[in-house]
Amino acid sequence: MEDRRSTLEGKVAVITGAASGIGLAAAERFASEGARVVVADLDGDAAERAAATITRSGGEATSVRCDVTRAEDAEAAVEAAVGRYGSLDVLFNNAGYTNPPHPVEKTTEREMERALAVNVMGVFLCTRAAVPAMRESGGGSVLVTASVMGLRTRPGFTAYAASKAAAIHLARTLAVELAGENIRVNCLAPVATETPMLQTFIGDRDPEEGRAAFVSTIPLGRLASPQDVASAALYLASDEAAFITGAVLPVDGGRSI
Repeated sequence: MEDRRSTLEGKVAVITGAASGIGLAAAERFASEGARVVVADLDGDAAERAAATITRSGGEATSVRCDVTRAEDAEAAVEAAVGRYGSLDVLFNNAGYTNPPHPVEKTTEREMERALAVNVMGVFLCTRAAVPAMRESGGGSVLVTASVMGLRTRPGFTAYAASKAAAIHLARTLAVELAGENIRVNCLAPVATETPMLQTFIGDRDPEEGRAAFVSTIPLGRLASPQDVASAALYLASDEAAFITGAVLPVDGGRSI
C-alpha cells in the first residue's frame, strides 16, 4: 500500500502570532504535515523557542520577530520564507488583539486603534507582502483568524468584534481580487479558545464563571482547543481545499447557528 503523502509536503508557510495558542498549534501541525514553517511573532524569543521545538520534533522551522502592524516586519517575514526555503505557499494571518469586555463608553480610542491595527491592518500588510512571492510560486493560500464575533457578536467587545468583521470583509475582497492568480483567501471563525488570550476575554470575572458563561453559548458544550482551529487551518491551507476561496469557516461548536 502506498504511503500517504503529507498534506503540506513541499509547502512553505508563514504563520503570524505563532509562538503560542492557535498559531503555535498550527505551526506544529503544518510542520508535522511536511510544511517548512516560518514562526513569526511579536515576541521574538518565544518565536525562536517555538521553532526550535518544532525542529527537535523532526519538523523544519525558522523564526522571525514580527510586528504585523509594521510594513517592514511583514516584508521581513516573507523574506525569511523566500530567503531560507525559496518560496512561499501559505500565509496564515493569525496574530490578534482583543480588549477586555466593557461597555462602549469605556472603550478607549487606543483599544479601537489597536484592534484595527493588528486585526485588520496586520492582515493587509502581511498579505500585501506575500502576494508577489505567491505569484512567483503559481498561487497560494492565505488564511485569516477572524472570530465568531465577526459573525455573531456579543456585548462588551466593540473594538474586537468590529475589527474581526472588517477582517472578514477584507479577506473576501482579497479573495475576489486574487482568484485569477490562483491565490485563495479564507477565514477561520473560532469561538472562545483555550489560549493565553482567553483570560482577556473573560476580563474581571471569576475565571471559572467566565469560562462557564462562554461554554453555555456553545452547543457542543466546550471551548475550542488550539488544535481544533489548527486542523481547520490545515484543511484550508492544503490542496484539498483547492476550490474554496472567500469562505468563512466557523470553528465554534455551533455557536454561530
